[in-house]
Amino acid sequence: QVQLVESGGGLVQPGGSLRLSCAASGSIFSRYSMGWYRQAPGKQRELVATISSGGFTNYADSVKGRFTISRDNAKNTVYLQMNSLKPEDTAVYYCWYYGRNNYWGPGTQVTVSS
Repeated sequence: QVQLVESGGGLVQPGGSLRLSCAASGSIFSRYSMGWYRQAPGKQRELVATISSGGFTNYADSVKGRFTISRDNAKNTVYLQMNSLKPEDTAVYYCWYYGRNNYWGPGTQVTVSS
């Protein structure tokens, strides 16, 4: 089993920034991918960004150039730096881990509003 603990969500004005963190613990596989998905009210969960064990990154087109994903392998932690936030970025953000199986965090709310 892998446990994921997210932090960093909150309320921010349009154009502002937030940084999400997700720490993995438990039976961590030697090579694993992590990332972030989000789900807005009435919409399906969608990919935001992922990062592989080798550091390969993948972003949704809607966040390219504004969000940056990174990881600290020593801490089994993934980060999502979100800049130039827009109201349409409002959603519950879920941390994702894949080693041998998929695991999800409980989610953290990000609200972009004036």
